[in-house]
Amino acid sequence: MLHILKARNKMSSEKTEREPLFSLKNRKLITAPLGRDNPITVQVLGICSALAVTAKLEPAFVMAISVMAVMGIGNVVISALRNTIPPRIRIIVQLVVIAALVILVDQVLKAFAYEVSKQLSVFVGLIITNCIIMGRFEAFAMANKVWPSFLDGIGNAWGYGWILIVVAFFRELLGSGTLWGYQVVPNAWYIDNGGFYANNGMMILPPMALITVGVIIWVQRYRTKELIEEN
Repeated sequence: MLHILKARNKMSSEKTEREPLFSLKNRKLITAPLGRDNPITVQVLGICSALAVTAKLEPAFVMAISVMAVMGIGNVVISALRNTIPPRIRIIVQLVVIAALVILVDQVLKAFAYEVSKQLSVFVGLIITNCIIMGRFEAFAMANKVWPSFLDGIGNAWGYGWILIVVAFFRELLGSGTLWGYQVVPNAWYIDNGGFYANNGMMILPPMALITVGVIIWVQRYRTKELIEEN
């Protein structure tokens, strides 16, 4: 009888123990999407925006922050409502949550970063159809608590965002000779001024975004052999 009571007390104490906010499990929710579970280079999701908004560094950065806000808050909302959402309309509810957050983000950009908002154009609205967000809502937020869902949203958004930023960095630098709109390649280097350099106009075309992402995927798989798919 004494052993039974001790076992019950041990079980109740384990239940009352709370998992640390940044436990190893929770930290992996943030760090895994940056590498081996990256939504773009491993899961091959969200490629469209990588092609569309990475000709310049500034709009790519703003897009990354926008997606992070939508995914972080959206995961929290879906996780908080997960037990009250009827299964038959869960996709509709998820779309409504995404649409509301995207409209809010779009209005904030128009109010405080109007020029960037014009550069992003319709692509902010297309966050609604970003398969990364819908995927995390369905695969994670609908089955987990609020805090892990928030970390999962932030982690996947940052994994998506850093790829956009890297692609935009090389496309703007090599295609326009600028970074964040500022000239970084000296004018004296250009052939027209007697130098040796000329901007590669192909880098600002959408196909070069796909090629740049492909190079990143190749480097990642070269360094991490476990990601190479078997034929």
